Amino acid sequence: MENQVSSKGIILNNGLYYGIVLILASLVIYALGMHLDPTGGYINFAVIAIAVIAFPIIGMSAFKKANGGFMTWGQGVKIGVGIVIIGSLLTIVYQHIFTAFIEPEFYTQVEEITRKGLYDAGLTEEQIETQMEMTSKFQGTIIGDAIGLLFMAFIGFVVSAIVAAVKKKTEEETY
Repeated sequence: MENQVSSKGIILNNGLYYGIVLILASLVIYALGMHLDPTGGYINFAVIAIAVIAFPIIGMSAFKKANGGFMTWGQGVKIGVGIVIIGSLLTIVYQHIFTAFIEPEFYTQVEEITRKGLYDAGLTEEQIETQMEMTSKFQGTIIGDAIGLLFMAFIGFVVSAIVAAVKKKTEEETY
C-alpha cells in the first residue's frame, strides 16, 4: 500500500454532492409549499436517511477502486464521516441563508405551528412558554448548529463503521 490514494478529494467531492442533494430536496419542498407541513418533514427526513447511507458507500467504493481494491476500516470510517460532515456544514450554511433571505419569517411560522400543536396536546400556557424558550435557544444559533453537526457526525460514524466493516479489504487479508 505504498502508493495509496488520497481520500481528501473523494471526501470533498462526495461531501459536496451530499450537501447539494439535501439542499435541493429542501428547495423542492419549499417550492411545493410543504416546508411547514409534516409531510414535507417526512420527505426531507427520508432524503437525509437515504443520502447519509448512500454517499458514504459511494465514497468508500470510489476510494477502494482507486486504491487497487484495498481499504482499511479506519480509512472507510474517515471517508464516510468526512463526507457527512462536509455535507452537513453546507446544509447548515444553506439553512442560515434560507432563514435570513429566502424565508425570514420561518422560525416565527414554526413557532406558531408548534404553539398550536402544544396547545392542542393539552399543555398549559406556562408549559408552552417553557418549551418555546428552550426551542428558541437552539434554533438558528451556533449552539444548535454545533449540536446538529455533532449528531450528524455521530450518525455518519455509525453508518460508516458498518459500511467500512463490510467493504474493508487489506493486503494482509489477500495472503
